[in-house]
Amino acid sequence: MINQTTYVTRRETFQNSFARNRNTVRHTKRSLGSISQIVIVSMLTLVFGLIYVAEGSKATSFDYELSSVESEITEMTAKKEDLAVERARLSSIAAARNSTVAAAMETAAVSGYATE
Repeated sequence: MINQTTYVTRRETFQNSFARNRNTVRHTKRSLGSISQIVIVSMLTLVFGLIYVAEGSKATSFDYELSSVESEITEMTAKKEDLAVERARLSSIAAARNSTVAAAMETAAVSGYATE
């Protein structure tokens, strides 16, 4: 590639670019080689691939956390239902003890066994 040197003023006027009290800047066109371009593209691909994998593993870990929370909710619901049954049983026993019908009943006693 041919290196071309061009002189341009900061005000970008080509007229009177070499006049007195004008700042001139020398620009040299530079470009990357094909190997450098390949290396840059491969590094960008690698970085984006690593970001993609990291985000995918985050989603998987969130899925595991969600399933553990859902199983805990299921266990708590089952315990709640068991406690509701126990509460109903205890309240019915207390209601039976305090009823007038139960107070009028005689206590049961085993008098004997029936034999054939």
